[in-house]
Amino acid sequence: MDTTTANAARVIPAVAVPEGAGVTVYRTIGMPVIRNYDPFLLLDHISSDKPEDYLAGFPSHPHRGFVTFTYMLDGRMEHQDSMGNSGNLGPGSAQWMKAANGVIHSEMPKQQNGLMRGFQLWINLPAMHKMDHPEYQEYAAEAFPVVDAPDYQVKVLIGGFADVQSPIVDHITDVSYFDVRIHPGKHFQHHLSAQHHSFLYLFEGDGQLQHQTVALHSLVALNSAGETLDFTAGKKGARLLVVSGKPIGEPVVQYGPFVMNTREEIDQALQDFQSNRFVRDRAWTKHKQ
Repeated sequence: MDTTTANAARVIPAVAVPEGAGVTVYRTIGMPVIRNYDPFLLLDHISSDKPEDYLAGFPSHPHRGFVTFTYMLDGRMEHQDSMGNSGNLGPGSAQWMKAANGVIHSEMPKQQNGLMRGFQLWINLPAMHKMDHPEYQEYAAEAFPVVDAPDYQVKVLIGGFADVQSPIVDHITDVSYFDVRIHPGKHFQHHLSAQHHSFLYLFEGDGQLQHQTVALHSLVALNSAGETLDFTAGKKGARLLVVSGKPIGEPVVQYGPFVMNTREEIDQALQDFQSNRFVRDRAWTKHKQ
């Protein structure tokens, strides 16, 4: 195994943008500086204790052609969709929604005051899976395994780490998604697949990737050619997402919440949505509360 240490390919500071009905989110992937990071299409970070930043929520809207993964850190978010699924995401919980051929859903805050923090990641689907049946999975915080090591703690949200496995497994793009806490002054090392695109996103504390300081609320797109991520936390410790996935290598044609391979497929998605033919299948649902 090659264990040379990964170098930062690009550092992308999060940018505040309005989304939904006026919610302020902090976006990295999905901005002009890194429009797509195959297979990842978008990473949004919600983080505010100001109700005016999040109370408007994300009213009913469609998706086609990709997966959304939502992970809540603080606060509560209610999910409703056109397939009859409903859920209430609380602190530490997560939702995997494979929109595929079409889902219309809403995500609305269930609190009037207090801290609201969480992430939403959009994961592309290959052409052969874009028109699959939709799927919906929601899990409470305690469903996700946690690995405790002397220097760090890893919550395994998608995929596997060490000898534990998340209840969510992505068989299509082989995504792994970890919430990593690193103790002050300590290291976190993790081998990166040569076949994957990987990134980290620092959302608490500070630290260094090798000798490069990583600022709070920054994403680092990594050179993952069979290398090892080595992150050192600062005096306050650090908390970061570490995410990896297998590139699809196909054309991406996106129009808002529709992500397909051709303009003709986007036109068809618009026609289906406007003529109420958009949703064709009931989503398979899996809950573990």
